[in-house]
This record gives sequence, C-alpha cells and structure tokens, in this order.
Amino acid sequence: MFKHTNAFSGFSVDDLDRAKRFYGDTLGLDISENPAGLELLLGNGTRVFVYPKPNHEPATFTILNFMVENVEQAVDDLVASGVSFERYEGIDSDEKGITRGGDDGPTIAWFKDPAGNILSVLEQPA
Repeated sequence: MFKHTNAFSGFSVDDLDRAKRFYGDTLGLDISENPAGLELLLGNGTRVFVYPKPNHEPATFTILNFMVENVEQAVDDLVASGVSFERYEGIDSDEKGITRGGDDGPTIAWFKDPAGNILSVLEQPA
C-alpha cells in the first residue's frame, strides 16, 4: 500500500530555537523552517521533521544515526563543539565514549541533543 509513497521521520523537542542552533550550528546540518517546526536536510536527501512539544519527553532510544567514515574523528570534532558523549551500563566503551564493536557490532558513540533525544555517530564499514 505505501511502497511508492514518500515518507519522513520526525521527533519532538522542548525548545525549537535551541534545536535549530544545535542541529544547524553544532552538527552543521542544513535546516529549513516552516510554521510547524524545522526540517533537517540530511546529506542523502532525507528530511527529518523536528517539532516543538510543550510536554516533550526525550526518546529513550536512538532517534537518528549519522554514518561517518571515522567515529573517533567525529567524536573529537563534536567534543570540540561542546558535545558530551553517553556511556551506558553493560556496554563497553573507551574513554571517549566510543563502543568498538569489532565482530560483535558497529563502532558507535551516542550523544544527546539539547532536548535529551539520543543520537549517534556510527562508523561505516570499510
């Protein structure tokens, strides 16, 4: 039924101006605004809708994964921009917060947006 329809993903934030600065300035994404919220314009042409919600509660799962060639460099760049990385109980990560999956999974590091939503940088396989 929906095989040939366009679709997009969306998530809420508690402060649209703060989200605009984070996604635009800190992460360097192209953003367009409309009366209902923001559209994040991702490198592959995908659009993600970000909308304000007064009773916003952060997602407890990863809402957006950014594929990068080098997670360590991405983490260093984000830390230099003031981003902190998450460490989760039961998941081994190094001093930078990078989980190096090897054969068991991806090389990945998680961080949060200003609204507390979880994002990640995920290394593309060679």
